[in-house]
Amino acid sequence: MPDTALSKEQLVEDAWGAEFVGETQSITVFIKKLRNKIEDDPSDPRIIETVWGIGYRLVESAC
Repeated sequence: MPDTALSKEQLVEDAWGAEFVGETQSITVFIKKLRNKIEDDPSDPRIIETVWGIGYRLVESAC
């Protein structure tokens, strides 16, 4: 869903299911790796933005 912020917990559940046991910190690592592959400047992301206090969002205009 472009332009909709999703929490780390939502992303974990969507990716691995509600039964996942582990840390949501793995999402941070995956987002970093993904940004390194798709962003022109991973240190200034324009496609996958961090929404502080919530999680991440995919920027529709960047797609």
